[in-house]
Amino acid sequence: MALFGLIQAAVLFSNAMAVLHEERFLAQIGWGVDQSIGGFGEDPGIKAQLVNLVRSVRTVMRVPLIAVNSVCVVLLLLFG
Repeated sequence: MALFGLIQAAVLFSNAMAVLHEERFLAQIGWGVDQSIGGFGEDPGIKAQLVNLVRSVRTVMRVPLIAVNSVCVVLLLLFG
């Protein structure tokens, strides 16, 4: 049961990152697109890496999250 709890927590965290709106929320706290641009040859900072992580989760995980959420809901309905 603990493994399913960890999986469910990961799915909920992925859902939270997938629904963040860049212009409404992220730009207001200084994590917009224009704030994360660095110079050529510079290592990106932690802030830029987190912005890229949120952007890539929104792009890549949008469709698979629908299926994973559906499976989690069905499992919770069947097994409580």
